[in-house]
Amino acid sequence: MRLRLTPTNTTFFDLLAVSAQHLVGGAELLSRLIGAERVDRKPIAAELRDAEHAADESTHEIMRRLNQTFVTPFDRHDIYGLASGLDDCMDHMEEAGDLIVLYQIDTLPPRVHKQVDVLRRCAEVTAEAMPRLRSMKDLADYWVEINRLENDADKSYRKLLAEMFRGDADPIEVMKLKDVVDALEAAADSFESVANMVETIALKES
Repeated sequence: MRLRLTPTNTTFFDLLAVSAQHLVGGAELLSRLIGAERVDRKPIAAELRDAEHAADESTHEIMRRLNQTFVTPFDRHDIYGLASGLDDCMDHMEEAGDLIVLYQIDTLPPRVHKQVDVLRRCAEVTAEAMPRLRSMKDLADYWVEINRLENDADKSYRKLLAEMFRGDADPIEVMKLKDVVDALEAAADSFESVANMVETIALKES
């Protein structure tokens, strides 16, 4: 562990934990949205949009603190990267929910539900891990689990694409659904990017 001769602002640990907690709420709302009837989805999408705005504000607060803080608990570029990465996770989840409503998609394939289940688990694991940045301990299980989950998401994504382009489905409906599953896949990739950043930070700080 590196020796620091000046005090550091530990507020960033709390702010990153808050940002990660927003992801749990966002993933729960997305799960509710895809499980609802089409006519009931719009208000849930509005809640998801509000959650995304709240997550944005958490990200902005981290950026403001970075600009005001001389000594940070770890590299300021890494703090910026983590905050941005967490924000990307929420953005992609909100995008998926918004597209489902805008495209007026009726029935979503079971594999879409599996994708969202994976995102819910990613959000939970990430929210559990963020407070451990304070000590930089017991984080390995986190990035290993996120990697496993992202691999599951990739497999589900590829199988879903194969199913979508097989048969005589309406090409327009296929295009709509592909936009949704692409956004969900991007969310899974963003969770993995955050985990990779945490692994890099932990190695640098050890």
